[in-house]
Amino acid sequence: MAPGDTGGRGNPRGREPSPRAVAGLSEAAEVALTFDDNRLASLVFGQYDQNVAHLERRLGIVATALGNHVVVKGPPDSTERARRVLERLYARVRDGGGTPLTLGDVDGVIQEASLQGNLFSPAEAPADGERLQFDQIATRRRGAVRARNGAQDAYIKALRAHELVFAEGPAGTGKTWLAVGHAVSLLEQGHAERLILSRPAVEAGERLGFLPGDMREKVDPYLRPIYDALYDFMEARHVDRGLQTGMIEIAPLAFMRGRTLTNAVVLLDEAQNTTTMQMKMFLTRLGENSRMIVTGDPSQIDLPPGQKSGLVEAVRILDGVEGIGRVTFRDVDVVRHDLVRRIVTAYESDAQVHPDAPPGRPLPPRRGPLP
Repeated sequence: MAPGDTGGRGNPRGREPSPRAVAGLSEAAEVALTFDDNRLASLVFGQYDQNVAHLERRLGIVATALGNHVVVKGPPDSTERARRVLERLYARVRDGGGTPLTLGDVDGVIQEASLQGNLFSPAEAPADGERLQFDQIATRRRGAVRARNGAQDAYIKALRAHELVFAEGPAGTGKTWLAVGHAVSLLEQGHAERLILSRPAVEAGERLGFLPGDMREKVDPYLRPIYDALYDFMEARHVDRGLQTGMIEIAPLAFMRGRTLTNAVVLLDEAQNTTTMQMKMFLTRLGENSRMIVTGDPSQIDLPPGQKSGLVEAVRILDGVEGIGRVTFRDVDVVRHDLVRRIVTAYESDAQVHPDAPPGRPLPPRRGPLP
């Protein structure tokens, strides 16, 4: 591909810059970048320059991409941040063998660049080889998976440092997915002999007894998200072999009673739906050379009214106990889809406005402006 070729992306500047990107250009700085490889540059810019457009919206700049060249204009701080982001994205696709980037990857690098800018002044900024980067986990199938925000970075660090980790937060923050990836990496590195994944089979508006099949077939739908994460990080044949040999065990929480789990990584997902006694039973299964990860969303408790969540109680009781890590995700940490982040934020805002609203029952129209 010759320099200046658009790489089949059409007219990359055929769209109007966002209002946010235009704002603040009265004192604009300008940065021009030229990358060595046109193909990798096209991966950085994204199909139809979607990654460039995302940078414009997130950083308040205007960027013009053509071939392997990009010009960034905007406030000095924003243009410098955009330069760091683009250089990191290029290094990532180069080191990753030309793997396409997602908008989530772009968001993650924006977070890294923002954190670096907060920690260092321009004169103190580390050299290219010492740049601050979020932590990562690596498995044979998936390769290196880097954290996309500060909360995920703290989560991966906590998983490595503590024998028991609690992770709370809304859906879409990567709590379960990263926990399964970390567990698979420990299994592949020989730090654990077994992988035990569990969920409480709580009936959220449906009855187990009316589902067809035997007990395993009844509970499999509750455990499907864990299966999906496993197949993301392991080859299907390795998952199937592990399930047959017992190296990987996926079971409802009720099957944990009376066991001592040694040389294992044990994950309890959807822990907000455990009772206090179930949570105590689960935590006391921890044996030698084992690690436990407990994830859940306290805003989505499906227990009967008046029954306390074992996750909420455990976090309160075990606060400050040595060897236990805790990471709390917020709505801004949602990485599943930007719309999911906005949905979670809207629900949390509504809960603050109507804290006593019964679930599933609409409130009468409110008179006057919302507080």
